[in-house]
Amino acid sequence: MTAAGSGNGFGTTAWWGFSPALDLQATYLDTPTEHLHVSQDGIPELNILLVGSIDGRHILKTMCQAHRWPRRKINFYVLENNLEVLGRQLLFLSLALEPLEKMGLQEKSETFLELMGNTLLRSQTAAYLQEKAGLFVRYVTDPCIQQADLPALDLSALKFKERDQLEAIFRFWKNPDPWAFQMEQLWDLRLRQYLGARYDARRGVCDWDLTMKLHEHGAKVINSREFFRWRNTGVAFEMREASYDVPNKTLASGRLLRHKGEPMPARGYWGDIATGPFITFGLETEETSLLKTVNGLPSKGAQEISLYNVTALFYELSHRSRYDPPTASDKEGEEGSLQGEEDQATLDAANSPPDTEDIRVHFLPLNCLPRLHQKGKYQKLFNLLFFSCSMVHLLKPELCLVSAPKATLVIELANFLPDLRKEQVSEFCSRVTNLARETGFVPVEAPGQEAFSLFQRQDPPEVAEPGL
Repeated sequence: MTAAGSGNGFGTTAWWGFSPALDLQATYLDTPTEHLHVSQDGIPELNILLVGSIDGRHILKTMCQAHRWPRRKINFYVLENNLEVLGRQLLFLSLALEPLEKMGLQEKSETFLELMGNTLLRSQTAAYLQEKAGLFVRYVTDPCIQQADLPALDLSALKFKERDQLEAIFRFWKNPDPWAFQMEQLWDLRLRQYLGARYDARRGVCDWDLTMKLHEHGAKVINSREFFRWRNTGVAFEMREASYDVPNKTLASGRLLRHKGEPMPARGYWGDIATGPFITFGLETEETSLLKTVNGLPSKGAQEISLYNVTALFYELSHRSRYDPPTASDKEGEEGSLQGEEDQATLDAANSPPDTEDIRVHFLPLNCLPRLHQKGKYQKLFNLLFFSCSMVHLLKPELCLVSAPKATLVIELANFLPDLRKEQVSEFCSRVTNLARETGFVPVEAPGQEAFSLFQRQDPPEVAEPGL
């Protein structure tokens, strides 16, 4: 604890990633592909281990853009350190796979961003969450129903105790009582703890962190208005003129606190309060017009870029083609015609639901990585491995036993953590490189990937037996 406050903006439970979403096929294709396993029907398989991916952004982007690459079966293995995060990934993937006849493209994109990054929801979004929570209770208690509804997801590896805990989490989400989780008070309490004596000057602290920390690392599209709104209220994405007043219960997690010397379980908000959820989808985009500057300042904010990117991904998932939004000239005087075309496109896509035949997402037991190499089915399995900055301590030499030849290792860096000084960020990068080398991976040059470090498995050279 410092005089100015806790200095722990990262929190103890991460709710979103601190790096942009990746199409992992694009990342892996920089390395040889002849080491891929081949399925029984002759299709190459890409096996990906995600350690602490938190919000499922890499799964979503890889899944939605799979049509851009040669056909492969992609198996994601998700490993987290708490069940609330795992439950949120189940929610996001289920939302992404909603047929367009039930939820339109714009509504789906806005609902996703609300649930992912807002402390407060619209009543419509809260009703959707309650509906899905009731369905998830059935999923964790009856695997047959889950497989029938969401065959792309596999919960079979979870322990029975974890399933019971997930059921309790989903029942809490389903509870309509807003007083069950007083998000506004909890957010303010967390903010006061973080800032300490700087609380009354929080606007100045916010501007400093944004311009001197996040902007310096390339997050210049985040503007001060949206960043301060999130810092002050926890609402990152406010896309409609509506009331955001229902607590987002998916951001609740448990923690043991000391009370009179005894550990007591407490439910609260223990997540990020320094960076925000803008990094995941709000920094990079293929639509270059969104990155234009006016008088040296970005013309669009992270919210607009995030909405475009998520909309584009969900469009690609349903239509299996790149998103081509209408231009400004198309919109003038043609709103009725465009609406009719959009309705027809929606109907066509609704008749062809998202294709997940080649996608499988396996949820692994919590913190099972140290024991993963002991199971034969995981040995030399993973072609690509991703580690978040909060999980790099799990990089151990045993990881080489579950890595396929020439496997790619992607490690998230700590660039977007405002609490860290420049020398600490540099030290973290050096530590990551050393840990990767000890695990059997060597660095790979990756232009344009400032938020990640890339490595490739280095197999030891074969030693010829001496002649007789």
